[in-house]
Amino acid sequence: MSKKVTPYKESELGKKEQVKQMFDNISGNYDGLNRVISLGTDVKWRKKIVAFLKDKSPDSILDIATGTGDLAIAMTKTGAEKIVGLDLSPGMLEVGKAKVSNKSLQDTIEMVLGDSENLPFEDNSFDAITVAFGVRNFENLEKGLEEIYRVLKPAGHFVVLETSVPTKTPFKQGYKLYTRYILPTIGKVFSKDKSAYNYLSESASVFPHGEAFNNILKKIGFIGVENKPQTMGVASIYVASK
Repeated sequence: MSKKVTPYKESELGKKEQVKQMFDNISGNYDGLNRVISLGTDVKWRKKIVAFLKDKSPDSILDIATGTGDLAIAMTKTGAEKIVGLDLSPGMLEVGKAKVSNKSLQDTIEMVLGDSENLPFEDNSFDAITVAFGVRNFENLEKGLEEIYRVLKPAGHFVVLETSVPTKTPFKQGYKLYTRYILPTIGKVFSKDKSAYNYLSESASVFPHGEAFNNILKKIGFIGVENKPQTMGVASIYVASK
């Protein structure tokens, strides 16, 4: 990442601890705000990940930065026998565990507290690994990706959904206005944490999206790297394998 962005600029904590604190603070209304902020398109993007992986028939899936478990729950439609949702925020996980329980998916989905840069799994453990709106929160991006590469099985698939910045007019200008003014305002109205949505928009703007992120994945060792812009370029789905 070209610039280090943290949620709480006055805090002496490292980025990882700040991100954990931020998501704990906003966990109670995170799902509702996501639907409002993305105008519901985040649901459509997740469906595309599920469709891609369903075609690969994975037995085991790890969803990193699982948050409240939306993607982990959606991935039950892939037919995977084992899905692990990992997150560093206990608050987000508690919301996710309740959703898993309400849908009676405890036998398929395990929600685990853990660090994406120090994954508590053996080498070559999962057929597929996903991260939705989480890689830009890694304190050390390359270390996190190296850990993902380590626990992914050979020929396994890695799929990332992450925000990106539109490059075409007028979407580029509209996106800047939305993320700079509208998104933080919505966050301040609905969230008790006024810094959180400033951070989410700022971190998205500096994340190395598109070909820059493709190159980082290739540097780690991933092959078959491809990015697929979504909704006029406001997000991208990246696919790669080991």
